[in-house]
Amino acid sequence: MTNPSPAALTANLCDLLDVEELDTDLYRGKRIANGHGHGRVFGGQVIAQALQAAQRSTDAPKIAHSLHAYFMRPGNDDYPILFRVVRDFDGKSFATRRVIAMQKGQPILNMACSLQVPEDGLHHQDAMPDVPPPEDLKSDVEVRAAMVDSIPERFRAHFTRPRPIEIRPVVPRDFLNPGRTEPRQDSWFRICAPIGDDAAMHRAILAYASDMALLGTGTLPHGVNWMTRNLQSASLDHSLWLHEDFRVDDWLLYACESPWAGHARSFNRGKIYSRDGRLVASVAQEGLMRLRD
Repeated sequence: MTNPSPAALTANLCDLLDVEELDTDLYRGKRIANGHGHGRVFGGQVIAQALQAAQRSTDAPKIAHSLHAYFMRPGNDDYPILFRVVRDFDGKSFATRRVIAMQKGQPILNMACSLQVPEDGLHHQDAMPDVPPPEDLKSDVEVRAAMVDSIPERFRAHFTRPRPIEIRPVVPRDFLNPGRTEPRQDSWFRICAPIGDDAAMHRAILAYASDMALLGTGTLPHGVNWMTRNLQSASLDHSLWLHEDFRVDDWLLYACESPWAGHARSFNRGKIYSRDGRLVASVAQEGLMRLRD
């Protein structure tokens, strides 16, 4: 079976995140096989679709600058997700939206989102980490291909699935022998084919990608990963602040760290930089990290 082209993977993701308007402030998320498998919906997909619903309910020129979401139940790939938008506030400069993601009559995610008319102001930022450029690094696809024959059969389809997001880790992870390392990791990422200039779609795709590295960062000091049989992990909440304009079809650096874990939870945060060193987004998340007997 031939893998989809980068352009097809990109088009499929954009279509997946383009929510369908059913009625005023009611949207339906599309269901396209996203390759994550296990019957569960990837959390980043639900966040991105909820963000799109919030953005679709707000008139230009306001654009999203922050969101705060709680995951309550896992989503199921077999059923559609409905997004109900509540217009809490519409001001001259800011608007606030609440979005409830529903599946089979039950909420699976609650999200609050703030949107702002762009304006100038005082500025400062943290400097971007000093890391090699993406051209000097192997892609995640190459890293995984080199070890696929050693991966247990039950994980191979998930491990080698085609992805719409191209990732180039600064220090590739050894999935077979995870060891115990400092809870930090840096990766370059971008969508794998060019897209248009729709700023809302670029924000939605970044929201999608922002859920891809944080949980794994929290496991690094403990010698476990998603293949560990008795590890139960899931995103519990997710916050994203969008600071600057960016393009997801240009390389972005995701610098992740996990300053704390305990009580079956890990706290993880990340900074996302454009290639020219601008801090374009910040992320924070608590995740479930439970070792079962």
